[in-house]
Amino acid sequence: MGQSVKPISSPVPDEWYPTLAVFMLAIGLVVTASFFIYEATSSRKNRSLAKELTTGAVASVFLVC
Repeated sequence: MGQSVKPISSPVPDEWYPTLAVFMLAIGLVVTASFFIYEATSSRKNRSLAKELTTGAVASVFLVC
């Protein structure tokens, strides 16, 4: 019962939030652009579902966070 309780804190400093937001948004938009370029330039027979799902998931992670 004598344990000290530590307050919950962010893993990154508050000052980094705007910079991280811009970088993550930029990375997400670049991955999204590469997804659209892949879809526009590849034929239906040459597309890979695994690559599409992976690229979409990576873009989603960066754009949501």
